[in-house]
Amino acid sequence: MQQNITLTAADGYQLAATVTTPERPALDSTGRPAWLVIGSATAVPRGFYAKFALYAASQGLHVIATDYRGIGGSKPATLKGFEMQYADWSRLDLAAAIDYAHARGPVWLVGHSLAGHALGQLPDPAKLQAAIVCAAGAGWHGHMPWFEGIKAWAVWNLLGPVTTRIWGFHPMSKFGMGEDLPMGVYRDWKRWCQFPGYFFDDPTAALITQGFDRVSFSLATVNALDDWWALPRSRDAFFKHFNNTQFEPMDFSPAQLGVPAVGHMGYFRANVGKALWPKLLTWLAGHGLPTLPIQTVPPH
Repeated sequence: MQQNITLTAADGYQLAATVTTPERPALDSTGRPAWLVIGSATAVPRGFYAKFALYAASQGLHVIATDYRGIGGSKPATLKGFEMQYADWSRLDLAAAIDYAHARGPVWLVGHSLAGHALGQLPDPAKLQAAIVCAAGAGWHGHMPWFEGIKAWAVWNLLGPVTTRIWGFHPMSKFGMGEDLPMGVYRDWKRWCQFPGYFFDDPTAALITQGFDRVSFSLATVNALDDWWALPRSRDAFFKHFNNTQFEPMDFSPAQLGVPAVGHMGYFRANVGKALWPKLLTWLAGHGLPTLPIQTVPPH
């Protein structure tokens, strides 16, 4: 069963979220239900992860996904003039979903792209038992193949400055690149993508990076070898800054997953999920996540 709810972030902002409830809940050793938080990617609404949430619930997990402020059901009437920082999605919005789950049981996280960047920005990373993140990397165009790097450079340095001046936000939807970005998200993301180590190389981002030493839970990273935005070298450039935990890399080619392509978004599409999603939950089960016997994903 899926139910839409409203979360309240620590600063009072109202967030649209969806809770997916299992028919047979998996319980930990104390009888508490296991919770899985889905950490969304930049500009991706929570509905994109609905099939994965249903699969996880079929394995006995309570699942919650939220729209970050400015995205999907959490956006204002207009993004023009909407003030926020990119870090708000991590330290306030994703944190609100984790807090909701943590009040009801032990929590694990499956993340996509931005969610990997969020782990050290959470007010209390210790609320997570373990995390596995897909498609997370440093975001610098130099880590990408030349053809994708040129496109990324052009988005930040040619397209973005013009469109944001006209609209007052980054109209990514007009270019088939996800939902529109609030100005603060565009501004911060553009700055951090200038650096090979993302915000770890930004001398003005000390308040963001100082929290990563508090991440000590088990962590795995999943990267598709045709995900030009988050190839293993990009992943390594980012996750080498996690000083108090070892990340376990899991790299897959499309052929290994039995699909023609994965890219940056395919990890949570059903055709890829048939092979990948059981691997995600199996890894988490090896790090304390109680589940029903893990099944393959039924065809859609």
